Amino acid sequence: MKANLTIWDKLTRVVVFLLLCAALIGIALWYAPVIRKNEGMRKDRLELDKKIEKELELSKKFDSSIKAMQDPRTVERLAREKLRYAKPGETVIIFDPPPTNNNNSSGRPERP
Repeated sequence: MKANLTIWDKLTRVVVFLLLCAALIGIALWYAPVIRKNEGMRKDRLELDKKIEKELELSKKFDSSIKAMQDPRTVERLAREKLRYAKPGETVIIFDPPPTNNNNSSGRPERP
């Protein structure tokens, strides 16, 4: 092995090292937009996965509603509650919600 390295040998090693560093930096800069695009696509995928989970939950809810509507007792109960239907001979009593007090600026009661 050589004990004495000339200045040209030292400069050659420095230049080679700097060229390798420049090549690595160039590759990193070349792939930086691709890396950013990949990160954005991952964020979009996570958001879409969350939306899929919400839609699956909604689908399960609708499926259970459809299965419940196949039961005649459920249909009868909903018809009685929402449509105020009754069987022949039954009397339907409807309770209205209590009226709310609408305060107007004049202090006089409102006319219906």
